[in-house]
Amino acid sequence: MEMQKRVWMFEEGNRDMRDLLGGKGANLAEMTNIGLAVPPGFTITTEVCNEFVRLGNQLPAGLTDEIHAALAKVEAKIGKKFGDPTNPLLVSVRSGAKFSMPGMMDTVLNLGLNDQTAEGLLALTHNERFVWDAYRRFIMMFGDVVMDVDKKSFEAIFGALKHKLGVKLDTEVDSAHLKTLCAQFKAHYRKRKGHAFPEDPLVQLQYSVEAVFRSWNNPRAITYRRTEKIPDDLGTAVNVQCMVFGNMGTDSGTGVAFTRNPANGEKGLYGEYLMNAQGEDVVAGVRTPVPISQLAKQDPTIYKQFEKACRILEDHYREMQDIEFTIERGRLFILQCRTGKRTGPAAVKIAVDMVKEKRITRAEALLRLPPEQLEQCLHPRLKVNGKPSVFVKGMNAGPGGAVGRIVLDSHTAARLGKGGRGEKIILVREETNPDDIDGMLAAQGVLTARGGRTSHAALVARQFGIPTICGAGDMHVDEEGRRVRSNGFQLKEGDWISLDGTAGVVYIGQMQTEPSAISDEFKTFMAWADAVRRLGVRANADTPEQAAQAVEFGAQGIGLCRTEHMFLEPSRLPIVRQMILAETDKIRQVALDKLEPMQRGDFYGIFKAMGGRPVTIRLIDPPLHEFLPRHDELLEAVTRLRLTNPGSSTLKRKEHLLSKVREMQEANPMLGLRGCRLSIVFPQIVQMQVGAIIGAACDCARDGIKTDVEIMIPLVGHVNELRVIKQKLDAVARESMKRAGRKVKYSFGTMIEVPRAALTADEIAQEASFFSFGTNDLTQMTYAISRDDAGKFIGKYVEDKIIPGDPTESIDRAGVGKLMDMCVKLGRGVSPKLKIGICGEHGGDPRSVKFCHSIGLDYVSCSPRRLPIARLAAAQAVLEESEAKDVRDK
Repeated sequence: MEMQKRVWMFEEGNRDMRDLLGGKGANLAEMTNIGLAVPPGFTITTEVCNEFVRLGNQLPAGLTDEIHAALAKVEAKIGKKFGDPTNPLLVSVRSGAKFSMPGMMDTVLNLGLNDQTAEGLLALTHNERFVWDAYRRFIMMFGDVVMDVDKKSFEAIFGALKHKLGVKLDTEVDSAHLKTLCAQFKAHYRKRKGHAFPEDPLVQLQYSVEAVFRSWNNPRAITYRRTEKIPDDLGTAVNVQCMVFGNMGTDSGTGVAFTRNPANGEKGLYGEYLMNAQGEDVVAGVRTPVPISQLAKQDPTIYKQFEKACRILEDHYREMQDIEFTIERGRLFILQCRTGKRTGPAAVKIAVDMVKEKRITRAEALLRLPPEQLEQCLHPRLKVNGKPSVFVKGMNAGPGGAVGRIVLDSHTAARLGKGGRGEKIILVREETNPDDIDGMLAAQGVLTARGGRTSHAALVARQFGIPTICGAGDMHVDEEGRRVRSNGFQLKEGDWISLDGTAGVVYIGQMQTEPSAISDEFKTFMAWADAVRRLGVRANADTPEQAAQAVEFGAQGIGLCRTEHMFLEPSRLPIVRQMILAETDKIRQVALDKLEPMQRGDFYGIFKAMGGRPVTIRLIDPPLHEFLPRHDELLEAVTRLRLTNPGSSTLKRKEHLLSKVREMQEANPMLGLRGCRLSIVFPQIVQMQVGAIIGAACDCARDGIKTDVEIMIPLVGHVNELRVIKQKLDAVARESMKRAGRKVKYSFGTMIEVPRAALTADEIAQEASFFSFGTNDLTQMTYAISRDDAGKFIGKYVEDKIIPGDPTESIDRAGVGKLMDMCVKLGRGVSPKLKIGICGEHGGDPRSVKFCHSIGLDYVSCSPRRLPIARLAAAQAVLEESEAKDVRDK
């Protein structure tokens, strides 16, 4: 069998080969073939990466020979030779997966330098500072990336040298001292590794290729893939490319630019550059660069060339591009292009603008956006009242408002923030690097003293919608002392700050936030989605305020209104407890009579806000003990009173309450007295609720407000449960309408959350007007897991690939999904017009929404903030189905 080609020259590939060459390699090939100035090179495929991993992190046999052959072709093109002391070729070695993972994997620059080639390069360029600057960078990068000698240890040596010389910037260190620094770096390397720095360029190359392949499975790359749901088996390609140098003097430079603003989507070049620098200086945030617009003044010819290259690439790809470039001695080179990461608001604006510019169709615009990004369009913004104290100003790298306590390292941020204790924190750093991704994802916002709008910190933060300010140069971060200083203020770790990522301003203290304004482009984009989708989209909402917000965000109804949430208001909880603790039905009814007008008012407000749209109200579901004080807290209080105040009335009251709580304790409350079982054992509660629901609907009818009421009975597992409860509650509804002298539209249905209900859906459908999948409980009961405890092992299951993903986040199609599909078919086999939806949290997950479309549900329901996500996912389901049909027809 013929061996698969493992090494491809840039000119041999094209942009459609992303699976094999990775995104970077495919785009380098494409740029080469359309005639842009791309330094020559070759790509080692993603398949080699997967084989490397299978072989226990070893390069497959024969690969080095193929690399050397490709290297010879690059030498012929460039007229230089790798390792030649008189005319040396230097290369970069970079990662490049199918999907862009900025900063998550490793890069080595200036590879091929040793003592002999450095002298040869010096003879060729007559530029001592450039040569020793390039050499010290290579030693540090190779030592850090390839041989695991901590980068900070090299930086400490360099920092000590700059301190000794009395300078702050790298560019202020002269060539003689840079040469000395190279010797110090090599001595440090020998001390740390126990052997000399590798001088053989071919050995350097092999080790670097291996390091880039290894970086596919480094912790930050794994975290990124999990967050972005990128499969672990794609692998990364390795790109070996002839070096061009931005650090050869004042006529050389390097930069990164976007063809449109990635923060807000405005058309026009957006980016930064540094003269006499290499690319890592810009993207790693080591130095704070200057805006790309300054290049037009500094070198108009180069700027015009770059503008033209940007136009060519955006026209060619019909997409906003992120472009890395280098200027070497007045000559422009394009090193990379890729689809630019952008915020949700920017993604929407760019998509709408490109349709208006006739670059793409509406369908392409809808398919282009990851639905999750739309939630960023609803991110809150700071409410600035009065004249709050400004702590620092910087570059507005990621829009939105964020409020939290200062945290000065990523480990602490990950422990305290999202995914940890759930505290609101702001990650404050001198600069971030790709290893900080865990801390960034855990933070409400990110603030850095160094780095620009195109640094890794800004790029990653924008992608994940994290409000971010970079380059706050007036701020001093004292990580050791756990303090930050700026503008005459000193704050310590744990102090509150408020960050405005849109304006680039940080305020002292804890400010309020408010919802973002919805842009015209957002409204246009969502209208396109609504015109395409078949699935209805409803919201989960429990209050009139939430209902009004849901309508604003495009809800076509309420798919889940949880009545028990109304019981938890402080003014009502004592009455609810009185109802629960009642010794007789008569006493219980007194409490229920107090609650009924409150619930009636709640439902009236919700019906009014929804303006005739369907509202599905779930009758009480959780076990009653959830409305009582916790057992352990009560026991502690009783024990303390017995010791300090025996015989008191307070003690007697607490002891009585404790005995009631113990009576209601269950070994497994999730499978105990809850849902429809409560309706059978304590029918007065749901009778009160139905009376309040129908009464509120009658009040609306009196006031000229339309209603469409759906009453949902939860936890049904047997048709007789639904039949008995429905019969009694239907009588309550008729009596309520009789008292009001009005008739309103209402129906009874059930929540499908017990596997037996799905299996006997043909029986249950004879009694129900609608089904609504409660996939939270259905998943728990199907998997025999508790969502409260699953966190202890689900992560390990996903990590070890025992299951493909967390079934509480996205519907398990093979198991839970099969039950749902069976339920739909059984139910509609008996009642063809049976309305079926979903109201679990899966209703806002794009993959779950698309599955719901595929099995023929009528609607999905989710939290108000995820409504745009569900609307777009539902539209994409239709478009993807159409695309798949076109492929089959061909």
